[in-house]
Amino acid sequence: MNKNEEYTVTIEDIGSEGEGIGHIDGITCFVKDTVVKDEVKVKIIKVKKNYVYGRLMEIITPSPYRVEAVCPKAKSCGGCTFMHMSYERQLEYKKNKVISCLERIGGIKDAGSLVEDIYGMDEPYNYRNKMQFPVGVDKDGNIKIGFYAGRTHSIIDIDECATGHKINTFIIKNLRAWISEAYKKDKQFVYNEELHKGLVRHIVTRVGFSTGELSVCLVINGEKLSRDKALDDRLRSELISALCDAVREYNEGLSRDDSEIKLSNVSININKEKTNKILGDKNITIYGENYITDYIGDVRFNVSPQSFFQVNPMQTKVLYDKALSYADLTGNEVVWDMYCGIGTISLFLAQKAKKVYGVEIVPQAIDDAKKNALLNNLSNTEFYCGKAEELAPKLYKNEGIKPDVIVVDPPRKGCDIALLDTIDNMSPKRLVYVSCDPATLARDIKYLSEKGFEVKKVAVVDQFCHSVHVESCVLLERVSN
Repeated sequence: MNKNEEYTVTIEDIGSEGEGIGHIDGITCFVKDTVVKDEVKVKIIKVKKNYVYGRLMEIITPSPYRVEAVCPKAKSCGGCTFMHMSYERQLEYKKNKVISCLERIGGIKDAGSLVEDIYGMDEPYNYRNKMQFPVGVDKDGNIKIGFYAGRTHSIIDIDECATGHKINTFIIKNLRAWISEAYKKDKQFVYNEELHKGLVRHIVTRVGFSTGELSVCLVINGEKLSRDKALDDRLRSELISALCDAVREYNEGLSRDDSEIKLSNVSININKEKTNKILGDKNITIYGENYITDYIGDVRFNVSPQSFFQVNPMQTKVLYDKALSYADLTGNEVVWDMYCGIGTISLFLAQKAKKVYGVEIVPQAIDDAKKNALLNNLSNTEFYCGKAEELAPKLYKNEGIKPDVIVVDPPRKGCDIALLDTIDNMSPKRLVYVSCDPATLARDIKYLSEKGFEVKKVAVVDQFCHSVHVESCVLLERVSN
Protein backbone atom coordinates (compact mmCIF):
# COMPACT_ATOMS: atom_id res chain seq x y z
CA MET A 1 0.00 0.00 0.00
CA ASN A 2 1.43 3.37 -1.04
CA LYS A 3 0.78 7.04 -0.42
CA ASN A 4 -1.76 8.72 -2.77
CA GLU A 5 -3.40 5.42 -3.76
CA GLU A 6 -7.20 5.41 -3.57
CA TYR A 7 -9.39 2.70 -2.03
CA THR A 8 -13.00 2.06 -1.09
CA VAL A 9 -13.46 1.56 2.66
CA THR A 10 -16.42 0.72 4.89
CA ILE A 11 -16.20 2.39 8.29
CA GLU A 12 -16.61 -0.15 11.10
CA ASP A 13 -15.81 1.81 14.26
CA ILE A 14 -14.81 5.23 15.64
CA GLY A 15 -11.43 5.82 17.28
CA SER A 16 -10.63 7.67 20.50
CA GLU A 17 -10.02 10.94 18.62
CA GLY A 18 -13.23 10.66 16.61
CA GLU A 19 -11.70 9.31 13.41
CA GLY A 20 -13.46 6.55 11.47
CA ILE A 21 -11.83 3.11 11.39
CA GLY A 22 -11.99 0.72 8.44
CA HIS A 23 -9.75 -1.92 6.89
CA ILE A 24 -8.01 -2.31 3.54
CA ASP A 25 -6.74 -5.85 2.91
CA GLY A 26 -6.61 -6.39 6.68
CA ILE A 27 -4.72 -3.14 7.37
CA THR A 28 -6.39 -0.62 9.67
CA CYS A 29 -7.23 2.67 7.98
CA PHE A 30 -8.14 5.84 9.93
CA VAL A 31 -10.37 8.33 8.12
CA LYS A 32 -11.42 11.69 9.59
CA ASP A 33 -15.01 13.00 9.08
CA THR A 34 -16.59 9.56 8.69
CA VAL A 35 -19.31 7.65 10.52
CA VAL A 36 -19.84 3.96 11.24
CA LYS A 37 -21.41 2.27 8.18
CA ASP A 38 -20.21 4.96 5.76
CA GLU A 39 -18.87 3.48 2.50
CA VAL A 40 -16.24 5.95 1.33
CA LYS A 41 -13.47 6.52 -1.18
CA VAL A 42 -10.21 7.51 0.51
CA LYS A 43 -6.76 8.62 -0.61
CA ILE A 44 -3.87 7.28 1.48
CA ILE A 45 -1.97 10.24 2.98
CA LYS A 46 0.26 8.49 5.52
CA VAL A 47 1.59 4.94 5.69
CA LYS A 48 2.78 3.38 8.94
CA LYS A 49 3.98 -0.16 9.67
CA ASN A 50 0.62 -1.56 10.83
CA TYR A 51 -1.89 1.10 9.81
CA VAL A 52 -2.55 3.95 7.39
CA TYR A 53 -4.33 7.30 7.34
CA GLY A 54 -6.74 8.11 4.54
CA ARG A 55 -8.29 11.40 3.43
CA LEU A 56 -12.02 11.30 2.72
CA MET A 57 -12.49 11.89 -1.03
CA GLU A 58 -16.07 10.80 -1.60
CA ILE A 59 -19.00 9.35 0.35
CA ILE A 60 -20.21 6.48 -1.83
CA THR A 61 -22.99 5.26 0.47
CA PRO A 62 -23.76 7.42 3.55
CA SER A 63 -24.29 5.82 6.93
CA PRO A 64 -27.79 5.90 8.44
CA TYR A 65 -26.11 7.73 11.33
CA ARG A 66 -24.80 10.52 9.09
CA VAL A 67 -26.53 13.93 9.21
CA GLU A 68 -25.95 17.28 7.53
CA ALA A 69 -23.72 19.40 9.78
CA VAL A 70 -25.47 22.52 11.04
CA CYS A 71 -22.25 24.53 10.64
CA PRO A 72 -20.73 24.86 7.12
CA LYS A 73 -17.24 25.15 8.69
CA ALA A 74 -17.58 22.01 10.84
CA LYS A 75 -15.30 19.89 8.65
CA SER A 76 -12.43 22.40 8.51
CA CYS A 77 -12.76 23.76 12.05
CA GLY A 78 -11.03 21.78 14.77
CA GLY A 79 -13.87 22.06 17.29
CA CYS A 80 -16.88 19.95 16.28
CA THR A 81 -15.52 16.51 15.42
CA PHE A 82 -18.96 14.87 15.38
CA MET A 83 -21.37 17.41 13.89
CA HIS A 84 -21.87 15.10 10.87
CA MET A 85 -23.04 12.29 13.22
CA SER A 86 -26.57 12.06 14.63
CA TYR A 87 -26.72 13.25 18.24
CA GLU A 88 -28.14 9.92 19.43
CA ARG A 89 -25.15 8.13 17.90
CA GLN A 90 -22.76 10.64 19.50
CA LEU A 91 -24.20 9.80 22.92
CA GLU A 92 -23.93 6.09 22.25
CA TYR A 93 -20.29 6.49 21.19
CA LYS A 94 -19.38 8.49 24.31
CA LYS A 95 -21.01 6.07 26.72
CA ASN A 96 -19.27 3.15 25.00
CA LYS A 97 -15.97 5.03 25.09
CA VAL A 98 -16.17 5.32 28.88
CA ILE A 99 -17.18 1.66 29.26
CA SER A 100 -14.35 0.53 26.97
CA CYS A 101 -11.73 2.51 28.90
CA LEU A 102 -12.97 1.20 32.24
CA GLU A 103 -12.76 -2.39 31.00
CA ARG A 104 -9.64 -2.20 28.84
CA ILE A 105 -7.51 0.16 30.96
CA GLY A 106 -9.22 0.04 34.35
CA GLY A 107 -9.58 -3.75 34.44
CA ILE A 108 -13.25 -3.59 35.46
CA LYS A 109 -15.27 -6.57 34.28
CA ASP A 110 -18.73 -5.83 32.87
CA ALA A 111 -18.27 -2.08 33.42
CA GLY A 112 -21.45 -1.42 31.45
CA SER A 113 -23.54 -2.72 34.36
CA LEU A 114 -22.18 0.14 36.52
CA VAL A 115 -22.81 2.91 33.99
CA GLU A 116 -26.06 4.85 34.04
CA ASP A 117 -27.76 6.01 30.84
CA ILE A 118 -25.77 8.92 29.44
CA TYR A 119 -27.02 12.41 30.27
CA GLY A 120 -27.37 14.27 26.97
CA MET A 121 -28.93 17.62 26.06
CA ASP A 122 -32.39 18.26 24.65
CA GLU A 123 -30.92 21.09 22.52
CA PRO A 124 -27.20 20.42 21.92
CA TYR A 125 -26.47 23.81 20.31
CA ASN A 126 -25.44 27.29 21.52
CA TYR A 127 -24.52 25.82 24.90
CA ARG A 128 -20.99 27.20 25.40
CA ASN A 129 -20.65 30.13 27.78
CA LYS A 130 -17.01 30.78 26.82
CA MET A 131 -15.42 31.20 23.38
CA GLN A 132 -11.83 31.94 22.34
CA PHE A 133 -11.35 33.40 18.85
CA PRO A 134 -7.85 33.84 17.39
CA VAL A 135 -7.44 36.92 15.19
CA GLY A 136 -5.32 37.07 12.03
CA VAL A 137 -5.02 38.42 8.49
CA ASP A 138 -5.48 36.43 5.26
CA LYS A 139 -3.30 36.70 2.15
CA ASP A 140 -5.57 39.44 0.76
CA GLY A 141 -5.30 41.56 3.88
CA ASN A 142 -8.73 40.71 5.26
CA ILE A 143 -9.24 40.21 8.99
CA LYS A 144 -9.84 36.60 10.07
CA ILE A 145 -11.68 35.79 13.31
CA GLY A 146 -12.53 32.19 14.06
CA PHE A 147 -10.97 28.94 15.21
CA TYR A 148 -7.82 26.98 14.47
CA ALA A 149 -8.16 24.13 12.00
CA GLY A 150 -7.57 20.73 13.59
CA ARG A 151 -3.95 20.21 14.74
CA THR A 152 -2.83 23.50 13.14
CA HIS A 153 -2.69 27.22 13.89
CA SER A 154 -4.32 28.09 10.58
CA ILE A 155 -7.36 30.25 11.36
CA ILE A 156 -10.71 29.18 9.90
CA ASP A 157 -12.64 32.42 9.45
CA ILE A 158 -16.22 32.26 10.75
CA ASP A 159 -19.26 34.49 11.12
CA GLU A 160 -21.02 32.41 13.76
CA CYS A 161 -20.63 29.25 15.84
CA ALA A 162 -23.40 26.71 16.38
CA THR A 163 -22.11 25.70 19.84
CA GLY A 164 -21.41 29.16 21.27
CA HIS A 165 -23.94 31.63 22.68
CA LYS A 166 -25.69 33.53 19.88
CA ILE A 167 -24.30 36.88 21.08
CA ASN A 168 -20.94 35.83 19.60
CA THR A 169 -22.27 36.32 16.06
CA PHE A 170 -22.77 40.02 16.76
CA ILE A 171 -19.48 40.36 18.63
CA ILE A 172 -17.55 38.85 15.71
CA LYS A 173 -19.30 41.12 13.18
CA ASN A 174 -18.71 44.33 15.12
CA LEU A 175 -15.17 43.59 16.23
CA ARG A 176 -14.22 42.48 12.71
CA ALA A 177 -15.28 45.94 11.48
CA TRP A 178 -13.44 47.72 14.31
CA ILE A 179 -10.22 45.70 13.87
CA SER A 180 -10.36 46.13 10.08
CA GLU A 181 -10.48 49.92 10.41
CA ALA A 182 -7.59 49.94 12.89
CA TYR A 183 -5.57 47.57 10.67
CA LYS A 184 -5.98 49.84 7.63
CA LYS A 185 -4.23 52.60 9.58
CA ASP A 186 -1.63 50.39 11.29
CA LYS A 187 -0.52 47.06 9.80
CA GLN A 188 0.92 46.11 13.19
CA PHE A 189 -2.50 46.17 14.86
CA VAL A 190 -3.09 42.43 14.29
CA TYR A 191 -0.78 39.76 15.66
CA ASN A 192 1.33 37.59 13.35
CA GLU A 193 2.05 34.35 15.19
CA GLU A 194 4.93 33.26 12.96
CA LEU A 195 6.80 36.56 13.35
CA HIS A 196 5.62 37.17 16.92
CA LYS A 197 4.80 40.74 15.91
CA GLY A 198 1.63 42.77 15.91
CA LEU A 199 -0.92 43.44 18.61
CA VAL A 200 -4.39 41.80 18.73
CA ARG A 201 -4.10 38.03 19.31
CA HIS A 202 -7.43 36.70 20.60
CA ILE A 203 -10.96 37.68 21.55
CA VAL A 204 -12.27 35.81 24.60
CA THR A 205 -15.98 36.02 25.43
CA ARG A 206 -17.93 34.68 28.37
CA VAL A 207 -21.68 34.84 29.08
CA GLY A 208 -23.50 34.24 32.35
CA PHE A 209 -26.36 32.09 31.08
CA SER A 210 -28.48 32.64 34.19
CA THR A 211 -27.71 36.37 34.54
CA GLY A 212 -27.22 37.55 30.96
CA GLU A 213 -23.95 39.25 31.91
CA LEU A 214 -21.32 39.45 29.15
CA SER A 215 -17.54 39.66 29.48
CA VAL A 216 -15.25 40.36 26.51
CA CYS A 217 -11.48 40.21 26.82
CA LEU A 218 -9.11 41.41 24.08
CA VAL A 219 -5.74 39.62 24.28
CA ILE A 220 -2.87 41.75 22.99
CA ASN A 221 0.86 41.39 22.43
CA GLY A 222 1.68 44.64 24.23
CA GLU A 223 0.84 46.88 27.15
CA LYS A 224 -1.64 49.18 25.36
CA LEU A 225 -3.64 49.46 22.13
CA SER A 226 -1.31 52.27 21.08
CA ARG A 227 1.84 53.93 22.43
CA ASP A 228 0.11 57.26 21.88
CA LYS A 229 -2.13 57.90 24.90
CA ALA A 230 -4.78 59.82 22.98
CA LEU A 231 -5.02 57.06 20.35
CA ASP A 232 -5.04 54.37 23.05
CA ASP A 233 -7.96 56.12 24.76
CA ARG A 234 -9.82 56.45 21.45
CA LEU A 235 -9.29 52.78 20.53
CA ARG A 236 -10.53 51.69 23.96
CA SER A 237 -13.61 53.84 23.55
CA GLU A 238 -14.23 52.43 20.05
CA LEU A 239 -13.86 48.86 21.35
CA ILE A 240 -16.44 49.44 24.07
CA SER A 241 -18.75 51.20 21.60
CA ALA A 242 -18.50 48.28 19.12
CA LEU A 243 -19.40 45.83 21.88
CA CYS A 244 -22.31 47.96 23.07
CA ASP A 245 -23.59 47.99 19.48
CA ALA A 246 -23.25 44.18 19.33
CA VAL A 247 -25.31 43.80 22.50
CA ARG A 248 -27.94 46.25 21.27
CA GLU A 249 -28.25 44.47 17.91
CA TYR A 250 -28.56 41.10 19.63
CA ASN A 251 -31.21 42.32 22.06
CA GLU A 252 -33.24 43.96 19.27
CA GLY A 253 -33.51 40.63 17.47
CA LEU A 254 -34.29 38.44 20.50
CA SER A 255 -36.46 35.41 19.91
CA ARG A 256 -39.02 34.29 22.46
CA ASP A 257 -36.65 31.65 23.87
CA ASP A 258 -33.61 33.93 24.27
CA SER A 259 -32.71 36.17 27.20
CA GLU A 260 -31.45 39.75 27.10
CA ILE A 261 -27.70 40.32 27.34
CA LYS A 262 -25.95 43.20 29.13
CA LEU A 263 -22.31 44.17 28.73
CA SER A 264 -20.79 43.85 32.21
CA ASN A 265 -17.03 43.58 31.68
CA VAL A 266 -14.53 44.58 29.01
CA SER A 267 -10.85 43.95 29.64
CA ILE A 268 -7.50 43.90 27.93
CA ASN A 269 -5.24 40.95 28.67
CA ILE A 270 -1.51 41.33 28.15
CA ASN A 271 0.25 38.32 26.66
CA LYS A 272 3.66 39.16 25.16
CA GLU A 273 4.98 35.59 25.31
CA LYS A 274 5.63 33.43 22.26
CA THR A 275 3.35 30.68 23.48
CA ASN A 276 0.21 28.66 22.76
CA LYS A 277 -1.22 29.88 26.05
CA ILE A 278 -4.03 32.28 25.21
CA LEU A 279 -4.25 34.47 28.32
CA GLY A 280 -1.35 36.25 29.96
CA ASP A 281 -1.06 36.93 33.68
CA LYS A 282 -2.03 40.62 33.59
CA ASN A 283 -5.62 41.72 32.99
CA ILE A 284 -6.79 45.36 32.83
CA THR A 285 -10.51 46.12 33.15
CA ILE A 286 -11.53 49.05 30.95
CA TYR A 287 -15.31 48.83 31.38
CA GLY A 288 -17.59 47.57 34.15
CA GLU A 289 -16.66 45.16 36.93
CA ASN A 290 -13.65 42.84 37.05
CA TYR A 291 -15.95 39.84 36.69
CA ILE A 292 -19.37 38.62 35.65
CA THR A 293 -21.80 36.69 37.83
CA ASP A 294 -23.35 33.33 37.06
CA TYR A 295 -25.07 30.52 38.93
CA ILE A 296 -24.82 26.75 39.06
CA GLY A 297 -28.05 25.74 40.70
CA ASP A 298 -28.49 28.07 43.69
CA VAL A 299 -24.78 28.77 44.07
CA ARG A 300 -23.57 32.13 42.79
CA PHE A 301 -20.10 32.66 41.32
CA ASN A 302 -18.09 35.72 40.37
CA VAL A 303 -16.15 34.70 37.27
CA SER A 304 -13.19 36.74 36.04
CA PRO A 305 -11.80 36.46 32.48
CA GLN A 306 -8.95 34.27 33.79
CA SER A 307 -11.12 32.01 35.97
CA PHE A 308 -11.75 28.39 35.06
CA PHE A 309 -15.50 27.81 34.87
CA GLN A 310 -17.20 24.89 33.14
CA VAL A 311 -18.23 25.88 29.60
CA ASN A 312 -21.64 24.17 29.56
CA PRO A 313 -23.73 25.56 32.45
CA MET A 314 -26.76 23.32 31.89
CA GLN A 315 -24.74 20.09 31.87
CA THR A 316 -22.49 21.32 34.70
CA LYS A 317 -25.58 21.44 36.89
CA VAL A 318 -26.33 17.83 35.89
CA LEU A 319 -22.72 16.79 36.59
CA TYR A 320 -22.51 18.50 39.99
CA ASP A 321 -25.91 17.19 41.05
CA LYS A 322 -24.57 13.72 40.30
CA ALA A 323 -21.36 14.37 42.27
CA LEU A 324 -23.45 15.60 45.21
CA SER A 325 -25.68 12.53 44.96
CA TYR A 326 -22.68 10.18 44.91
CA ALA A 327 -21.11 11.98 47.89
CA ASP A 328 -24.29 11.07 49.85
CA LEU A 329 -23.87 13.84 52.41
CA THR A 330 -26.01 14.03 55.55
CA GLY A 331 -24.54 17.19 57.07
CA ASN A 332 -22.03 15.45 59.30
CA GLU A 333 -19.25 14.74 56.78
CA VAL A 334 -15.84 16.31 56.30
CA VAL A 335 -15.10 16.62 52.58
CA TRP A 336 -11.85 17.29 50.72
CA ASP A 337 -12.12 18.77 47.22
CA MET A 338 -8.83 18.29 45.39
CA TYR A 339 -8.21 20.46 42.30
CA CYS A 340 -10.99 22.74 43.55
CA GLY A 341 -10.45 25.63 41.10
CA ILE A 342 -12.64 28.62 42.00
CA GLY A 343 -14.65 26.41 44.36
CA THR A 344 -17.44 25.33 42.03
CA ILE A 345 -17.82 21.76 43.34
CA SER A 346 -16.67 22.73 46.86
CA LEU A 347 -19.51 25.21 47.31
CA PHE A 348 -22.02 22.79 45.84
CA LEU A 349 -20.93 20.19 48.44
CA ALA A 350 -20.77 22.74 51.27
CA GLN A 351 -24.55 23.14 51.12
CA LYS A 352 -24.90 19.65 52.64
CA ALA A 353 -21.53 18.95 54.34
CA LYS A 354 -20.25 19.71 57.82
CA LYS A 355 -16.97 21.06 56.46
CA VAL A 356 -15.34 21.30 53.02
CA TYR A 357 -11.62 21.78 52.42
CA GLY A 358 -10.55 22.84 48.93
CA VAL A 359 -7.04 22.61 47.52
CA GLU A 360 -5.82 24.20 44.29
CA ILE A 361 -2.37 25.11 42.98
CA VAL A 362 -3.44 28.34 41.22
CA PRO A 363 -3.37 31.33 43.64
CA GLN A 364 -5.93 33.41 41.71
CA ALA A 365 -8.36 30.48 41.73
CA ILE A 366 -8.06 30.13 45.52
CA ASP A 367 -8.70 33.87 45.94
CA ASP A 368 -11.82 33.49 43.79
CA ALA A 369 -12.93 30.41 45.76
CA LYS A 370 -12.73 32.32 49.06
CA LYS A 371 -14.67 35.25 47.59
CA ASN A 372 -17.32 32.91 46.17
CA ALA A 373 -17.74 31.24 49.57
CA LEU A 374 -18.38 34.66 51.15
CA LEU A 375 -20.72 35.56 48.29
CA ASN A 376 -22.86 32.52 49.16
CA ASN A 377 -22.55 32.86 52.96
CA LEU A 378 -20.94 29.43 53.18
CA SER A 379 -18.74 29.64 56.27
CA ASN A 380 -18.06 25.89 56.46
CA THR A 381 -15.32 26.03 53.81
CA GLU A 382 -11.55 26.49 53.88
CA PHE A 383 -9.34 26.84 50.83
CA TYR A 384 -5.61 26.18 50.55
CA CYS A 385 -3.21 27.09 47.79
CA GLY A 386 -0.66 24.44 46.89
CA LYS A 387 -0.27 20.90 45.65
CA ALA A 388 -2.97 18.65 47.04
CA GLU A 389 -0.53 15.74 47.43
CA GLU A 390 1.65 17.92 49.66
CA LEU A 391 -0.92 19.91 51.63
CA ALA A 392 -3.44 17.17 52.38
CA PRO A 393 -1.03 14.82 54.24
CA LYS A 394 0.24 17.69 56.42
CA LEU A 395 -3.26 18.74 57.46
CA TYR A 396 -4.23 15.10 57.95
CA LYS A 397 -1.20 14.25 60.10
CA ASN A 398 -0.63 17.55 61.94
CA GLU A 399 -4.23 18.63 62.53
CA GLY A 400 -6.00 15.28 62.39
CA ILE A 401 -8.39 16.32 59.62
CA LYS A 402 -9.76 13.00 58.37
CA PRO A 403 -12.07 13.11 55.34
CA ASP A 404 -15.26 11.09 55.10
CA VAL A 405 -15.50 11.94 51.40
CA ILE A 406 -12.89 13.06 48.88
CA VAL A 407 -13.77 14.64 45.56
CA VAL A 408 -11.25 15.00 42.73
CA ASP A 409 -11.74 16.87 39.46
CA PRO A 410 -8.29 16.79 37.86
CA PRO A 411 -7.16 18.18 34.50
CA ARG A 412 -7.14 15.93 31.43
CA LYS A 413 -3.87 14.27 32.47
CA GLY A 414 -5.57 12.79 35.54
CA CYS A 415 -4.37 12.64 39.14
CA ASP A 416 -0.77 12.76 40.28
CA ILE A 417 0.38 9.39 41.66
CA ALA A 418 1.39 11.11 44.90
CA LEU A 419 -2.19 12.36 45.27
CA LEU A 420 -3.60 8.89 44.71
CA ASP A 421 -1.28 7.61 47.46
CA THR A 422 -2.46 10.46 49.69
CA ILE A 423 -6.09 9.47 49.07
CA ASP A 424 -5.19 5.90 49.97
CA ASN A 425 -3.52 7.02 53.22
CA MET A 426 -6.44 9.28 54.17
CA SER A 427 -8.80 6.33 53.59
CA PRO A 428 -12.14 8.08 52.94
CA LYS A 429 -15.38 6.11 52.97
CA ARG A 430 -16.26 7.45 49.53
CA LEU A 431 -14.32 8.95 46.65
CA VAL A 432 -16.09 10.89 43.89
CA TYR A 433 -13.92 11.19 40.79
CA VAL A 434 -15.03 13.76 38.18
CA SER A 435 -13.12 13.31 34.93
CA CYS A 436 -12.86 14.89 31.48
CA ASP A 437 -10.75 12.04 30.07
CA PRO A 438 -11.94 8.41 30.25
CA ALA A 439 -8.46 6.98 29.64
CA THR A 440 -6.72 8.74 32.55
CA LEU A 441 -9.80 8.14 34.70
CA ALA A 442 -9.56 4.39 34.02
CA ARG A 443 -5.81 4.40 34.67
CA ASP A 444 -6.31 6.06 38.07
CA ILE A 445 -9.21 3.76 38.95
CA LYS A 446 -7.02 0.73 38.29
CA TYR A 447 -4.42 2.11 40.70
CA LEU A 448 -7.04 2.89 43.35
CA SER A 449 -8.64 -0.54 42.92
CA GLU A 450 -5.31 -2.12 43.86
CA LYS A 451 -5.38 0.03 47.02
CA GLY A 452 -8.78 -1.25 48.16
CA PHE A 453 -11.30 1.01 46.40
CA GLU A 454 -14.16 -0.34 44.32
CA VAL A 455 -16.22 1.37 41.62
CA LYS A 456 -19.91 1.42 42.55
CA LYS A 457 -21.55 3.80 40.06
CA VAL A 458 -20.62 5.71 36.90
CA ALA A 459 -22.44 8.63 35.29
CA VAL A 460 -21.55 9.88 31.82
CA VAL A 461 -22.48 13.50 30.99
CA ASP A 462 -22.28 15.01 27.51
CA GLN A 463 -20.63 18.27 28.48
CA PHE A 464 -19.08 18.96 25.07
CA CYS A 465 -21.73 18.20 22.44
CA HIS A 466 -20.45 17.47 18.90
CA SER A 467 -16.88 17.03 20.12
CA VAL A 468 -15.02 13.83 20.99
CA HIS A 469 -14.72 14.84 24.66
CA VAL A 470 -16.89 13.46 27.43
CA GLU A 471 -17.28 14.06 31.16
CA SER A 472 -17.75 11.31 33.75
CA CYS A 473 -18.53 11.10 37.44
CA VAL A 474 -17.57 7.93 39.32
CA LEU A 475 -18.34 6.79 42.84
CA LEU A 476 -15.70 4.61 44.50
CA GLU A 477 -16.01 3.16 47.98
CA ARG A 478 -13.36 1.84 50.31
CA VAL A 479 -13.92 -1.90 50.63
CA SER A 480 -10.54 -3.03 52.05
CA ASN A 481 -7.29 -1.62 53.43
